[in-house]
Amino acid sequence: MFRIIAALCAATSCVVVAQAQTTIVTLEQAVAAAGGSAPARDAAQAEIDAAQAARAVAGLRPNPQLQTQIENIAGTGPYGGFDQAETTVGLAIPIELGGKRAARIGLADAQSGRAQVAAAVAEADIRLQVTQLYVEAVAAERRLATARDQDRIAQAARRAAQIRVQAGRASPIEEQRAEVAALTAANGIAQAQRLAMAARANLARRVGLPADAMLDDAALDRLPPDRHGPAAVTGAGTLALAAADADLGIADAGVTLARSQRVPDLNVGPGIRRLEASNDTAAVFSLSVPIPLFNAGRAAVTQARAERRRAEAQRRMTALDVEQAITDAQAQADNAAATARMASGPALAAAQEAARIARIGYREGKFGQIDLLDAERTLADTRIAAIDALAAYHNARARLERLTAPAPEQGKFQ
Repeated sequence: MFRIIAALCAATSCVVVAQAQTTIVTLEQAVAAAGGSAPARDAAQAEIDAAQAARAVAGLRPNPQLQTQIENIAGTGPYGGFDQAETTVGLAIPIELGGKRAARIGLADAQSGRAQVAAAVAEADIRLQVTQLYVEAVAAERRLATARDQDRIAQAARRAAQIRVQAGRASPIEEQRAEVAALTAANGIAQAQRLAMAARANLARRVGLPADAMLDDAALDRLPPDRHGPAAVTGAGTLALAAADADLGIADAGVTLARSQRVPDLNVGPGIRRLEASNDTAAVFSLSVPIPLFNAGRAAVTQARAERRRAEAQRRMTALDVEQAITDAQAQADNAAATARMASGPALAAAQEAARIARIGYREGKFGQIDLLDAERTLADTRIAAIDALAAYHNARARLERLTAPAPEQGKFQ
């Protein structure tokens, strides 16, 4: 009985291990894994925390000052000692005028909103980087599989050439050509394997998953339905425009703050004075107002307005650039999709059929070796072109999604 239970447990553990080894890591899982440990995300969150702390600081009022003053001492005559001393203790309380505190809060709020947009930009960039690494890793594995298949075909062609030469049906030159083709195919495997290992290592480093984790190979074959004519594109509501709008909001808040700084603040000083000679006390009240004689704040307002004009011009420029970038990315994605459909569909089928006919004809002596090598080369080039086109489509699609990523809702990252 115990042996049966132990055998069942061992079988169950083997099944679990086998399932763990065959678990496929999808693109979404890779993006989620990378986002949780990405330094860019941590930096963006730290920027949000700093902006929130700056908002709290902006809402604080100026601190009062404790002032102490002793008069009528260390003089001459009756003022030589402390008998005629007058000691005053009071507070200097600054009173902000012109809406300075509200202006500081407005600027801090604008900067906090910009930090949230920056965090969303970091998230979008992480997704783009991981998608490109994922696509490259899957494409590299396919190129490696294609190289191995071409090596198998080259080995078969070499054996066929040896048989033909031994039977006296072909020149030894054909055997030498087949040998060169086999060596080239073997070298192609080594190169493709190194590139595949590098792509896997780059993805694993970014995502934090094992380098031998299985990827979703079928993700490379997913293509959109064929569409004729350009799609309607717009940059409204995208991250790029949201960042430009946030910069413009910061500039507006800067103008408001500069204007508020032109209004002088008051300093109110209530206190108590003690007269040493009569041992009496009296209340003291002081009021001070700075005179804007040398710095009236005009230059600061002019500077803030210039920054605002720059931010507004930059916003208009960003709108044009975003529209253009989206249009170009959409065209690149559509072209890559069309190329992938052709290369992995009719073109690949035709190349496979031509190579099959060339192999049969070469073995039967109907076709020459040059025809066979040309057909095999065309098939290999078509396979690689199909892989490259699929990878180009998914990369272009990822760039398009990055360009059209929506702006975050207010407070999403808080």
